[in-house]
Amino acid sequence: MAVFPSGVLLVAKPAGVTSHDVVARVRKLPIARGAKVGHAGTLDPFATGLLLVLVGQATRFARFFTALPKAYQATARLGARSDTGDPTGRIEEAGVRATEESVRAAAAGLVGEIDQRVPLTSAVKVGGERLYRKARRGEEFETPVRRVRVTRLDVTSFDEAAQQAELSVECSSGTYVRQLVADIGEATGAGAYCRALERTAVGSFRLEAADEAKLVPLVEALSFLPERALDADEERLARTGRAVENGVEANAPNVRLTARGELVAVAEHRAGQLKPVTVIPS
Repeated sequence: MAVFPSGVLLVAKPAGVTSHDVVARVRKLPIARGAKVGHAGTLDPFATGLLLVLVGQATRFARFFTALPKAYQATARLGARSDTGDPTGRIEEAGVRATEESVRAAAAGLVGEIDQRVPLTSAVKVGGERLYRKARRGEEFETPVRRVRVTRLDVTSFDEAAQQAELSVECSSGTYVRQLVADIGEATGAGAYCRALERTAVGSFRLEAADEAKLVPLVEALSFLPERALDADEERLARTGRAVENGVEANAPNVRLTARGELVAVAEHRAGQLKPVTVIPS
């Protein structure tokens, strides 16, 4: 049986390419050749920054990486609106100027748990079709609202003459930063769009650690989950999807099951035991 590479690549995505383009390029690299490749969290084409590319068995664990919180640096242009919320759309000047005080107040009002409307030009599916495809056809409809958490939304600088704000954002998975920027603009009455966006972190993964020559082993990449080491008998149970005794004190919903330093499965708590939900085939 062929043995394919497996792990997580930290990739610094440039502007002007899609996340799918990055995955297609990585598939051709020697470090991933022959393996299944995917990613854990889309970055818009205009955006730059950290993209977690999953190789081989890591693709089976995508949901655990996708759920991690994110950090961004964003540039907001006040006094104008874009129909896509970013520089790729049709931009209209609002004829109104924002003050630093109003921008800071608007940003502070978005910290915490908020209901955020999904942008029309997003990859979210409604009725089995991605929203951006409906938008391209000129369809008008109400997009869904999601509950998200904004842990931090700091205005690190504001140039009133240029009507430009620099933002530092920490938020839950599924949060649209360009929508946060648009909401800041509406709160000030001047409008705004996201001129630039860089993802600086996904969970404990940092942009400065991006290295396409280094495949992070899956057991290490999932180290944000508590670990339960298995003996030989427990390993046999877990590999066939059967529960093992809890054995961990952490209250995290998911746990890494390991044997001899290698990942066996990720399990969830069920009836006082750990039930494997995603298993590495033996």
